Amino acid sequence: MEFSVGKDVYSWPGEPSPLGATIKEQGVNFSLYSKDATKVILHLFDSQDTTTPSLSFELDPVVHKRGHYWFLFVANIGHGQVYAFQVAGPWKPEVGLRFNKEKILIDPYSQAICFGRHYCRDKAIGSDPNIDSGMKSVVVDQRAFDWQGSQAPRHSLTDTVIYEMHVGGFTKHPSSGIEESKRGTFAGVIEKIPYLKSLGVTAVELMPIQQFDVDDAPEGRKNYWGYSPINFFAVHAGYSVEKDPLAAITEFKTLVRELHKADIEVILDVVFNHTAEGDESGPTFCFKGLQNGAYYIVDKKSGQYANYSGCGNTCNANHSVLRRMIIDALHFWVTEMRVDGFRFDLASVLARDSLGQPMKEPPLLWSIDSDPILSSTKIFAEAWDAAGLYQVGSFIGDRWNEWNGKFRDDVRAFWRGDSDSVSRFASRTLGSPDIYCSDRHSPHRSVNFICAHDGFTLNDLVSYSEKHNWDNGEANRDGDSHNLSNNYGVEGPTDIAEVEALRNRQCKNMLATLLLSLGTPMISMGDEVRRTQRGNNNAYCQDNEISWFDWRLTDKHADMLRFVTLMNQIRRTEPTIDWNMHMSLSSVVENVGISWHGLQPNQPDWSEHSHSLASTVIHPISEDELYIICNAYWDPLVFTLPNREGRDWHLLVNTAEQSPRDIYTIEQSPKYLHDTILVTGRSMIVMVAKPRG
Repeated sequence: MEFSVGKDVYSWPGEPSPLGATIKEQGVNFSLYSKDATKVILHLFDSQDTTTPSLSFELDPVVHKRGHYWFLFVANIGHGQVYAFQVAGPWKPEVGLRFNKEKILIDPYSQAICFGRHYCRDKAIGSDPNIDSGMKSVVVDQRAFDWQGSQAPRHSLTDTVIYEMHVGGFTKHPSSGIEESKRGTFAGVIEKIPYLKSLGVTAVELMPIQQFDVDDAPEGRKNYWGYSPINFFAVHAGYSVEKDPLAAITEFKTLVRELHKADIEVILDVVFNHTAEGDESGPTFCFKGLQNGAYYIVDKKSGQYANYSGCGNTCNANHSVLRRMIIDALHFWVTEMRVDGFRFDLASVLARDSLGQPMKEPPLLWSIDSDPILSSTKIFAEAWDAAGLYQVGSFIGDRWNEWNGKFRDDVRAFWRGDSDSVSRFASRTLGSPDIYCSDRHSPHRSVNFICAHDGFTLNDLVSYSEKHNWDNGEANRDGDSHNLSNNYGVEGPTDIAEVEALRNRQCKNMLATLLLSLGTPMISMGDEVRRTQRGNNNAYCQDNEISWFDWRLTDKHADMLRFVTLMNQIRRTEPTIDWNMHMSLSSVVENVGISWHGLQPNQPDWSEHSHSLASTVIHPISEDELYIICNAYWDPLVFTLPNREGRDWHLLVNTAEQSPRDIYTIEQSPKYLHDTILVTGRSMIVMVAKPRG
């Protein structure tokens, strides 16, 4: 990437707004926030690999500063111009000031970041006099892209099925059938849109695609997941075919456009709780060297960073400067990149004040909730942090939806056969009214999931009793040990037919539970074909076949793929699952015909030692009815069906049967002619009532 600076480049004072590098008719306006800086220098470079600036401008605090903002207009430069700053000021780490005049800093509002061949994370550590980490900002003109008239799908939460996906891992495996140069890229995902469409998902939730530091990982490994942001505006260049920051922007926009054409929404997993700069021993890329205390929660006596994120530092999200920048970043992704929503990583961090204390009315979260530009977006909170602040059920506002970790745990526990789990399981399938039954909470407040990127895959949940994270280089100490998993007799892969059949059935049981439950379902990438990570439940640094989607599994586990596809179809078409999103959860619980059963109708067993539960759900308007039997007991049980005058029961799902008898479309579901039904141990049956005729 070469961008020569011409001889006729010159400057004048410019304006403090907007922040960042803004292309104007005659050049580019630069604006930078730094309250306590004593000197600011803007450097222009001919290329991303150049370490010596071709032109530098020292900003005069009298001419080029207003309030806390430094600004300059440079004429006759534009799209693709590489630039960076040097900022001098007090070096007083003990009070949170970490200015270092030797450091080359990127612009916090950069819309593109380039990494030269000299990039080295270690060079940016502490006060090291090596001034150039090899990372620089790039001026971007966003106006040229052709959206071809594509429109955002704007699915209601009633109709939403989320697919959590890693952009790189989705197509990196050689079995993907993607041209090698496109594997692991936005372009690769575009070629797999027909797969996503046929699966029946309505939204993809992309793990972080904001520029992150791949070197923020144990020695010899790479940061694969991307939860190590360098910048909140730039697209991760490594996900483009050309590995170029400007090409990445176009490629990402193309992905959004093509997904929208396929009626699929794009949700970004955004990380505003910490950055790649780490703690006081970490590197300085940007925020530390500009105004450390405005961006991070820092102890004003010791200068140490608070670590509520578990990643070394914690963003000072409710500081006026960072709060505005986060809102500006969200606006950028919605208006310029046209994404449809956000999942906020460790969102409870964003409820903390500058001292780290939880706030009752956190300004940032309320700003997001009430922002008009964001009003049409979906917003999902991971409503906890790494320091024990757990806000599932108590997160602010009525627009926010929450990742429901209790759904994951209680559904896992029930199907594993744990004692005293039936009543909690029933609540989770009903939208978790014990957590969300408030007039202001919709039936879809709960984002239901069995598995996510963090933890076991669904296959590994039924194949391993213990985590196996040895490849991470931390002696298997990392990752959660509380997995509620079971190997059902053999640890890891097996050729024992009985064990494999049970594992397959348990996968179907949990996915069927997920897609029949009230709430917003999320499927983790590859669970529909039993993707394995070989027992690794913390594969954040495994950019290899441990983490990648092996596309051969679509044939090996074609029965599972068919099952999930038809379950999505049933969820989309069966009226008893189609709750109006404008009804509150409490209204649903009070007004919808939901009855609980045991082996006999209307006789549920809620005891500690019960392992089975049945229910009927009757739609209040259409009077459509489902009968669902969940038998987590290890032996078969006989259930007596509720009698329905003038209607017959038709078999829709039986996870104990082999494909294609394990699931039917509603139209093709066969009539069941008996008053009782034998339900295999650890299996699930779903029936639909149809008028007799």
